[in-house]
This record gives sequence, C-alpha cells and structure tokens, in this order.
Amino acid sequence: MPLDPPALAACLAALFGAGLLLQARTRFSAEEQPVWFCALLGLLLAAAAAPFGASAGAAARPGEDAGLLLLQARDFLGLPLLGVVALALGRGWHWPRGAWGRVVLGLCVFFELARQLQWAEDYRLLLGAASLLLIAQAGLSRWPARRAALLGLLAALSLGTPLLATAAPGLGAWLAVPGYLLLAVLLRELSDSAPTQKTSAPLS
Repeated sequence: MPLDPPALAACLAALFGAGLLLQARTRFSAEEQPVWFCALLGLLLAAAAAPFGASAGAAARPGEDAGLLLLQARDFLGLPLLGVVALALGRGWHWPRGAWGRVVLGLCVFFELARQLQWAEDYRLLLGAASLLLIAQAGLSRWPARRAALLGLLAALSLGTPLLATAAPGLGAWLAVPGYLLLAVLLRELSDSAPTQKTSAPLS
C-alpha cells in the first residue's frame, strides 16, 4: 500500500518519539518502567496506525480491516494512555504496575461497551478531547517553566487537528505530523523536571 506523504511523516515522527523514550530508558528506575512502557505502547500504536489514516472515524479503504483495528487501538487505547501518562508525570504520581494494568483494561472495557451501544464515534471524540486536555494540562502544570507549557499546548493542538480541520483534511494531516514527537519530548521534559517528592494517586 503506497503511503501518503503526511502518513509517512506521521509514522516516522511517532517512531522517532518512541526512539527518544527508548534512549532515555536507562535513567528510569524499576518503579518507573510501567509508565514508560505505556508511553512506548501509545507511540508505537500511533506509528503503526499512521499509514491507515488520521482517525478511526474516517472511512476505511476496502479490505483494510487490520488498518481499522490499528486506528481503533490508537484512538481508543494509545492516545488516552498517553494522556494518562502525561497526567501522571505532570502531577508527579507514581503508580505500581497493577494500576497501569487497570488503566489499560479499563480503556479496553469502555471501548467495547461503547461499541456494543453503538456510541463508538461519540466516545472516540470525547475520549480524544479528554486526552488532549490532559496533555495540555500536564505541560501547563509546570508553569512558569515555559518550555513544558509550550510543548504541551503544541502537542495537544497538533494531535487535535484531525478533529478540527474537517474542511481541509489534507492540511490537518500535515499539521498533525509533529504531534506525537512533541508529546514524546514533553514526556521527557516532565520526567526530567519531576518533583523530588514522590506522590501517589488513588489508583496506586
């Protein structure tokens, strides 16, 4: 299947973002490994789904059931998981492995519930908007550190363009290209500037 230039660029950007996290993996303690595994999972799902379109709400090409599954995995699992990762890093929350497992399981259960109730498209839009808000808030949580705030806003805006640029989908596809790379840089920035005192969240 020939790749559109924006799709190829988005795939490479997400892979490069995953590479940035892999490069920094030696700095993470054992208790920090689950959050970075979830971040890598989200970025790799984004890279795998990029050749098939901007969103699972778009019409799939004939015979591309696997592509639709990847798009759904990215939109209903990958992006929300990255939003939760950004929230946890922004707040300095440290959750055990089991808590992250419950997050993944919960996202899968709610997707199946929405699908059974035929609310999948509305749920996708709501989940996407909530994920983008979490990403933007994570960057702003480090204010007055302008770099993190700017990265959070730019990543959220870039990843949100497929939802907003319906009148010009070609432009929206190009604007969405740097989103996952910016998000990966944000996650590293949040980790590097994390509060020295560890806090826990209700999931822990």
